[in-house]
Amino acid sequence: MRYENLDVWKRSFRLSVTIHKLFSDNRNFGFKDQICRSSLSVPSNIAEGLERDTEKDKARFMVIAKGSVGELKTQIMIAVEIDYIELHLGQSLSDECEEIGRMLGSFIKTLRSNI
Repeated sequence: MRYENLDVWKRSFRLSVTIHKLFSDNRNFGFKDQICRSSLSVPSNIAEGLERDTEKDKARFMVIAKGSVGELKTQIMIAVEIDYIELHLGQSLSDECEEIGRMLGSFIKTLRSNI
């Protein structure tokens, strides 16, 4: 199974690109670094996990990716509250985080059932 073919990887990849573009000119370097790093962590951990040999290792990296989705969603919510992104866009990005989280949750269950 190639990670590049998974919808969850494709969606998290696109979300990370969107976050990086949105915050490219943000001068709050601490916040910018943190939100970009959490968005980058999601597709990166999916990719790393799927390059592992065992289902247990794969599931562990999907759990890490799922945690990063929660972190990213929180940071998006904060970005809305401090007026770094508009409410409508923030809601759309948060919804995408929710969907990616659900997809990862299902994938984790599938991987664990094969252990």
